[in-house]
Amino acid sequence: MKHVFLCGNPALDLACTLRARRTTRFETLDAPDRLDAWYLESGIVDSVSPCQEADLVQAVAVREAVYALVTARLAGDGYDDEALALVNETARRPPATPQLTAKGRWVEATPAQALSTVARHAIELLSGPDVPLMKECANPECTKVFIDRSRGGRREWCGMESCGNKIKAAAYRARKKETAAAR
Repeated sequence: MKHVFLCGNPALDLACTLRARRTTRFETLDAPDRLDAWYLESGIVDSVSPCQEADLVQAVAVREAVYALVTARLAGDGYDDEALALVNETARRPPATPQLTAKGRWVEATPAQALSTVARHAIELLSGPDVPLMKECANPECTKVFIDRSRGGRREWCGMESCGNKIKAAAYRARKKETAAAR
């Protein structure tokens, strides 16, 4: 299973690795090697030393803190002090550092460096110009938050394949049923 990156920011993508938070939760970071895969697939690093269980526990804690901060920001609420402290503490650690090689850019990191990089993305997002562009998916079962960079700012779903098609198909079926009932 590959991870999904629809949100427009690595911190949001990490926050969305726990899917369907309001219904049947689906955890995509269920083992240390899944976290390794997430770091690589996200493009944050090109190589990461193998994650251990403690790295996974820390990443899940930071993920939950990022989600709490993002949803508070969307709701116009104040930040949770513990979530804020955890993200800031994680961001203070050394990040993944790109190196120039004969073949181009290469980023090799430890799990702690990769997570620090994600925390820094969260801080930049929540204190930067993309805050007004953050939206939660319009699918009531989905809890993904994304950056809406669409023309006109009318994007409603995290992705067409995952949510948009489901909602549109359900609306179509409802219209057909209503039309049939009216006859």
